[in-house]
Amino acid sequence: MTPASTPIALGSDHAGIGLKATLRSALEAAGHPVLDLGTHGPESVDYPDFALAVCGAVLEGTARFGVLVCGTGIGISMAANRNEGIRCALVHDATGARLTRQHNDANVLALGARMIGAEVALDALNVFLTTPYEGGRHDRRVLKLSPGWSPSP
Repeated sequence: MTPASTPIALGSDHAGIGLKATLRSALEAAGHPVLDLGTHGPESVDYPDFALAVCGAVLEGTARFGVLVCGTGIGISMAANRNEGIRCALVHDATGARLTRQHNDANVLALGARMIGAEVALDALNVFLTTPYEGGRHDRRVLKLSPGWSPSP
């Protein structure tokens, strides 16, 4: 994982609280400061609110990375990617986590609690946090995902 002093922001809706708790325990066991931005109970909530909170922590520099969980990971990743400067990737395994860090410099990981098991999610999280961005040939593509980019006339 990234250096243990690196804060990681976590957020989930009601469908993701169980997996979020598992991820939080693993991060804390590895020595990471964790910003758990909710939700904290089983009551139905709106996933965009938690995506916004986690993305805000990443954009403000309070957290190096964000991790979001909902039932499928789809809605919460869509909500996250509405924030300029966020590159959120929904992944289903460690390979996807590795490639999104290497090629896309993703700064937020999204997981579907109803789609993958805890072991796969923990593997994906570990790979996401330990894989550096490759840069080089990927830079021009990542630049095109950046706020303010527009195609040349």
